[in-house]
Amino acid sequence: MDSRNLPIENLSFDDCWELLDNDAVGRLAIVVDEHPEIFPVNYAVHLRSIVFRTAPGSKLWGARMERPAALEIDGYDPASEQAWSVVVRGETEIIEDQGVKDAVDALGLEPWQPGEKAHYVRLNAKALTGRRFRVNRPDIWNTRLQDRRRASFE
Repeated sequence: MDSRNLPIENLSFDDCWELLDNDAVGRLAIVVDEHPEIFPVNYAVHLRSIVFRTAPGSKLWGARMERPAALEIDGYDPASEQAWSVVVRGETEIIEDQGVKDAVDALGLEPWQPGEKAHYVRLNAKALTGRRFRVNRPDIWNTRLQDRRRASFE
């Protein structure tokens, strides 16, 4: 069966939030100097929004501009041979309230990259989409040796 015949499951909001809550790293898309930029960020889910910490720079500048932003996560489960992705779109805001920062810290949000990341940014979800689909078997075509799908067949 090729990918044209594989069903795609649209995920519910609850499924999307569960996947987001069970992950820790996503790709943040923001507009910087009038063009899109993508940054890997580790994040936490707080009150059905995405929160990350950052130092001064492009991500903080983009958040202060209150322009649209998006965060994407994805994954693959070799046991079920299913891949999934979730995209959160919305607007960013800087978190100033220390009580909120403390609540986010209690979720274990610690930056992976060394250095002070004293600025907390929230991505408020205005749109949330996700999908799950069974992937083609890797033996249908020549896949690279590092293709994660191979693990479930070898």
